[in-house]
Amino acid sequence: MAYIRSKKEELTGYQASGEIRPSVDLGCDFIMVYGIDPTMPERIRQYREKGYVIHLMTGIAWGEYQEYLDGKWDGRKHWDEGQVDRNGKDVIHNPTVPYMVPTVSFSEYLTDRLKVAVDAGVEAIHVEEPEFWDKSGYSEAFKREYEIYYKEPWKPQHESLDAQYKCARLKAYLYKRTIDRVSAALKEYAKVKYQKDLRFYVPTHSLLNYTQWKIMSPEAELISIPTVDGYIAQIWTGTSREANVYEGVYKERTFETAYLEYGVMQELVKGTGRRMWFLNDPIEDLPSYTWENYEYNYRRTAVASLLHPHIWHYEICPWPHRVFDGRYPRFQPRIAEKIETSFETDQSKPIPQSYSTLLSGMFQLFGDMEQSDILFEGGTDGVGVFMSDSGLFQRTFPDGIVDGEELGDRFRAAMHKNSGNPVDEEAAARLMKEIGEKDSLMYDFIQSAAFPNFFGVAMPLVKYGLPIHPVQLDNVRRFAGYLEDYKCLVLSYEYMKPDAPDVNAAVVSWIREGGTLIYVGDGSDPFHKIDAWWGQRGYANPAEHLFELAGLGRDPKEGVHEVGAGKIVVWKELPARICLSKELADQYRSLVQKTLADTGITWTYRNDLTLHRGPYVISSVMAESVSDEKKVFTGVYADLMTNDYAIIHEKDVAPDDVTLLFDFSKIEGEDFRIVGTSARVEEGETTENGVMLRLKTADKIKAFTRVRLPKQPTDIKAIDEDGEAVAVESSWDEETKTLLVSYQSVSKEVCVTGKWA
Repeated sequence: MAYIRSKKEELTGYQASGEIRPSVDLGCDFIMVYGIDPTMPERIRQYREKGYVIHLMTGIAWGEYQEYLDGKWDGRKHWDEGQVDRNGKDVIHNPTVPYMVPTVSFSEYLTDRLKVAVDAGVEAIHVEEPEFWDKSGYSEAFKREYEIYYKEPWKPQHESLDAQYKCARLKAYLYKRTIDRVSAALKEYAKVKYQKDLRFYVPTHSLLNYTQWKIMSPEAELISIPTVDGYIAQIWTGTSREANVYEGVYKERTFETAYLEYGVMQELVKGTGRRMWFLNDPIEDLPSYTWENYEYNYRRTAVASLLHPHIWHYEICPWPHRVFDGRYPRFQPRIAEKIETSFETDQSKPIPQSYSTLLSGMFQLFGDMEQSDILFEGGTDGVGVFMSDSGLFQRTFPDGIVDGEELGDRFRAAMHKNSGNPVDEEAAARLMKEIGEKDSLMYDFIQSAAFPNFFGVAMPLVKYGLPIHPVQLDNVRRFAGYLEDYKCLVLSYEYMKPDAPDVNAAVVSWIREGGTLIYVGDGSDPFHKIDAWWGQRGYANPAEHLFELAGLGRDPKEGVHEVGAGKIVVWKELPARICLSKELADQYRSLVQKTLADTGITWTYRNDLTLHRGPYVISSVMAESVSDEKKVFTGVYADLMTNDYAIIHEKDVAPDDVTLLFDFSKIEGEDFRIVGTSARVEEGETTENGVMLRLKTADKIKAFTRVRLPKQPTDIKAIDEDGEAVAVESSWDEETKTLLVSYQSVSKEVCVTGKWA
């Protein structure tokens, strides 16, 4: 039954380093106790006594590894295994915690350390954030790994395209190797010592975010590790507010970026049987924003995550102690050096009760997302944009490519990064024109965190209501039929490269069987010149090989080319240029729209993405789109983004806003149904005498539950787990036959009863 389930399903969970408190007893299914220290067994005991399934999470790239670094673990100091940049500066998470070069010795240390968690009886282990910074790669440990892997002397990555690409690829490989070794060893340990099947997961930022932030990590490569059982997609305001350029304007686009981030991460589990949890964070790591800003962005990332209906497991909140016990905004000095100390300001305040109640309702809503009735408005599913792990490897150009003047502060000054701030349109237009005219500025633009080559082909489509999916190029050679759900795909090798010729062979095979490929690229990417398989075969770039396989020769003209039962549409434009103006974005959209029409897909421009997911209506109306019109929903709904799940007949959603509705027309004939609740429903039933609900939520939450019943009950009462009466308010809506009850929670189980009139 909706909302009422066993915690063993592990649909929702959170990570926490602190002890259990009433304020964080949030009614999810499992807890990832964070960190291995002397307090770990006691924290596990506390959460287990509260009925939670227990996992353990720890960092794999950074952490309190002093006993390893100082030589107390094996008698040899390991400080040379910290990441170092080209200037000899340590790359650190905080002053005593370096990011690690994951050596074999380090993997053995992690394995030894994590056995304590297995001994403590956890059901699963999560090793989070395998991160190797692009700017690093100059430590003695990395030089050794380079020479072992490539069987040649180490070469500084800033000196050539080949060195940059090879160093980046090695960084991702080293974390893949570590995860492989640690997961296999711990699973064997659990099986031999306890006859237990330990599960192993990798929480990781999205491929898009790591590409933006220039952090090497084994994303799709994780699929090839058999002892990995799944992932957490670490996507939240802090990743999704990274600004990008669309139609010449540089700003935050939290919803659209989050939608694409979640989209690429679901590709890690497609066809594998592995599990993916989507993370949502009510605040973010940077503590200097207001509660209003946190809530604004949370609503958008939450809706973005719900627009991917093939995922229905969620991490509801990392670090709930900082959310429900913290005060914001806070001042954090020297944030660039990852100093975590922050200070309250005279504006700091605790979480508003309306927001804490909204969050509690969302936490429960996430547990009812496994729905089989799925429909995107517009009927334009089956369109994707390719992305690849190799996009990580070419994010920084070596010396000599970006010369002279760089974008630097001019970029931010002209565009105004933060959403809502005014944009100097004249200055922005001048800079966009200058970028388009100067190769050096264009290359600096390409290597910026705006990641324009990808967003150039993705953002114009999302903004006009096309629910595209980022598609993992690497998977075409892993899974037979991986592309069969897609009718049209956009590809460019200007920001990524195919690992081997069989990638192109798989794509051409899909085209010949009826697929349509839109290839966007002008062959100008300097990384086409690296010593790779296409150059060794005499091709100037991998696109030439693709076209030749398709029978078009190496340099086909722009336009439509028939290939078997499908077609290739060639547009010789650099994707990053599409970001520079509305004119180019319109030209690109028109090309895609016409191509889709030729394949039988009617894409009518719209300013919203709207999904009907069971009884839930999930919608975002976007600014900077085809129109500024509101989207209007008419019917009988409960508004799930109001604390009391208000019954409404019309909902107007303006541009740059989102909504979540419960559609009563989808549950006709149901006599008992939880419509919305900010308390976990442990038990609920109707009998011949009345109704009973057992509810539980955290402390200091104004809890609301709206439930569909066969008829109106009277004499609504509530008692807590100690037998004490609880003040409860109730109201009845005859049209929807729903009872709304509310009370002030003190983190005790409450039993609500009512009698039939």
